[in-house]
Formats: sequence, C-alpha cells, structure tokens
Amino acid sequence: MVHEAITSFRQRQDAKRTRAGETAKRRLDRGKGTARERIDLLLDPGSFTEIGGFARHRSSVPELAADRPLGDAVVTGHGTVHGRPVCVFAQDFTVFGGSLGEVVGEKIGAVMDLAAESGVPVVGINDSAGGRIQEGVVAQALYGRIFTRNVRVSGSVPQISLVMGPCAGGAVYSPALTDFVVMVDRTSHMFITGPAVLRDALGEDVGLDDLGGAWTHNLRGNAHHVAATETDAIEYVRALLAFLPAGDDPVSRPDPRPIEEALTSADRALEAVVPDGPDDRYDVRAVLGAVFDDGDLLEVHRWFAPTVLVGFARLGGRAVGVVANQPAESDGRLDVDACVKAARFVRTCDAYGLPVVTFVDVPGFRAGVDQEWAGGARRGAALLHAYAEASVPLLTVVLRHAAGIGYVAMGSRHLGADYVLAWPTARIGGDEPYEAAERGYVDEVVEPSHTRLRLERALRLLRAKRRAAPIRKHENLPL
Repeated sequence: MVHEAITSFRQRQDAKRTRAGETAKRRLDRGKGTARERIDLLLDPGSFTEIGGFARHRSSVPELAADRPLGDAVVTGHGTVHGRPVCVFAQDFTVFGGSLGEVVGEKIGAVMDLAAESGVPVVGINDSAGGRIQEGVVAQALYGRIFTRNVRVSGSVPQISLVMGPCAGGAVYSPALTDFVVMVDRTSHMFITGPAVLRDALGEDVGLDDLGGAWTHNLRGNAHHVAATETDAIEYVRALLAFLPAGDDPVSRPDPRPIEEALTSADRALEAVVPDGPDDRYDVRAVLGAVFDDGDLLEVHRWFAPTVLVGFARLGGRAVGVVANQPAESDGRLDVDACVKAARFVRTCDAYGLPVVTFVDVPGFRAGVDQEWAGGARRGAALLHAYAEASVPLLTVVLRHAAGIGYVAMGSRHLGADYVLAWPTARIGGDEPYEAAERGYVDEVVEPSHTRLRLERALRLLRAKRRAAPIRKHENLPL
C-alpha cells in the first residue's frame, strides 16, 4: 500500500503539469511550446532535474491570493546538453503571463547562482509579459538582482538567452546583458516600450514585428541568431553550447584526432579561392569550409554587419572562434557595425578560453561622414582593444588585402598575434608579403593548400599559452 504522504506528493507533482496542459494546445497552434516542452527539447532526454518546483507566490492581493500554482511562473533546474552540464530556467506564460514577481525572481536568481558556483552555462528561456504589477516595486527589485547576477557572472560562465515570446520593459535588459540572444521569427519580440504606448504617448505608429521582432533585432546586432521555428532556435543553442566551456569539461574533443599531414582535396581547393583580379569578390566561407574540421562553421550575428564574419568551428578537434573579413560584402571593409561585431566576439572568445583564428582580406576602414558621426574612431578602437587585451592563442592568416590600420586591427602581430601566415596573394600595407616576413611581422608565407596543416600545428603548440595580465581593477573598453 502506497503511503499517504507519497500519494499527496504525486498529486502535487501532477498539479504542476495540469495547469500548463490546459493552455498548451492554444500555444501549439501558434507554434509555441510550454516551458517544460522547451526544456525537454533543449536538454538531453531524461536529464532534467527540477529545483524550486514547489515554490509559490506570497502575494496577498485578492486577484492573486486565490491562485497559487506550484512553481509560480518559471520552471528552473539543471540537466545536460551533449552530456555536458547546463543550468536552465524557462518562464511559463501559462501562469500569470509568465510575469516576474518575488518568487519568480528568487527562483531565477537561485539557478543563476547554481550555475556560477558550478561553473556551467545557464540558458534562460524568456516568455513573459514583464513585471507582475500586483507585486509593485518588489518585481523591479528582483529585476535589479537578476541584472546584477548577469554582470557578476559575465565572462565566468556562458549565458544564453532564448527569446520565445514577449520580452518587454525591464525584462529586455537581462537578455541584453548575456553573451548570446536567440530569437524566433514572428513569435519573439523584445522592446522597452510597446507599440500602443509609443502610439499614444509619442504619436509613433509601428507594428510589433517592426518595433521588436526577431529580424529587427538581428539586423541591428541586438540579437545573435534568428530561427524559423522554436525547434530550430533550440537546436542552434544546443550547437552553440558544444563550443562553450562547462565546468571542468573541456570544449575540445576528448581525444583530438591526429593531424592529417597529407594534403586533402579540400586543402588543394584553396588554391583557386582568391580570384586573380585584386578587387574581385569571393565568399570567404569557401576558405573557412576547407580549413576547419568537417567544413563546419556555426555563425554568430550572420545578418548583422555582413562585411565581417564571426562564428565557431573546430580545428584538429579543438573549439576555436573565427573572425574573417567578407570580400563578398562591400569588399570586406570595416565599418562601425563590423568593428562592434568583431570586438564583441573576440572578447567573448577570450573570456571563455577559445583561441581566435582570423582571416584577413581588408582594404581598410569605410570612409564617410556617416561613419565619422557614428563613432568610427571609438568603434575602431574597440576592435583594437579587443585583440590587444586577448590572452588566448591568436592565429592570423592574411589572404589578400591588408591595408592601413585595417591591417593592424585584424589580429596583426602588432596587437599580439602569436602566429601569422600570409598567402602569396597577400599584399600587406600595399607591398608583397615578403617585406612583412623579412621584418618578422609574418611568420611564414605558405601556399594556400598548406594553411590547415600550419594552423593545426601552431594551435597544438599554443595549447598551454600563458600571458600575465597587469594588476588592475578592469580595463576601460571604449564603449
């Protein structure tokens, strides 16, 4: 006979799922899942351990006091992705619109603390109407505590935000403080002030998607990836987590494969990538696909500042960050947005111990009044700052153009690159690469087909790179 206490416990467990089930069908019709369904898609099957599942709000406001669902409006816990640990919280829109009150804020804070103490990534699934107005200033206070945690763990454990519905008002600042923001086309929205308020207060008439939709934020750099469906968004996050550290678990494969010393067909294909014409365009992805393991590259910020490409790949089994000028877009010139994009990415890689491999084909910085007025000097300085402060292995390949300060800014020896290659097609500062090699600015001039081999050897040599940082409170990045 089952003990009465166990029966009561099982009933409470069932109650947590029943409420979500009542509105799940309506959400499914709109392409949206419930908080628990989303967690199940993110984590390895059967790996989720819930914490705080019996927490309830403490509000005495009549409209809330009669309804105190278990867990309140967020599901929190931990599990694994690809067998590696991760903490997670998912706001539950089926409970008071996913609004944040005291208990919801405390639960999110607790799982963020657990991630920080364990040294593992934390993924936040955002789907909330905002602060719970019935709880007054308490909701704002809890937002502040979450923001503080975002800042304190920044660069210590990876933070990823999945925006799966509304994310408005004060709620937008937590995702903006995290490392990566992933949105879903047509169902994700982020804005500080909603369309109705803008229309009534300022006379500005704008639609929901135009104001804060997934494409709006991805084209402007506020988000890092836009997915067609929730499933695609979650799969992107799973792929992203494979490149990020989780506690003591390295992001390299346990047994990196031996270096392939013989040239492959992909290696030989590099001979024909750079066109003969000095100003002819080509897609740098053709280079990256030949150099990195299995030709795989997970791009970040793909639709923002397309003159520079950033993303993650593996080289000889080791996870690396990739930065590359994109000659297919405006000749690959660095503009204000490209500098911000690349600087942010280099600093992210440096924070999490990922080597940076840079591919250079840059005719310089974009000129124009608009660039000057948009803070060209300050944004360019941010890129210089990012490379110069990085302590991870820095490997650079000059493919063709490397002109002016654009050459310096793109991971040059002068900013601290550990290993610099140049192809025979390269022109550094307007000269053939041999002059730079004579001066020691370039370590080797190699045939394109030898690029992968040289980079793999250099990366293995630099695995234990150590660089002492000056004693200071923190650097002062030109924001």
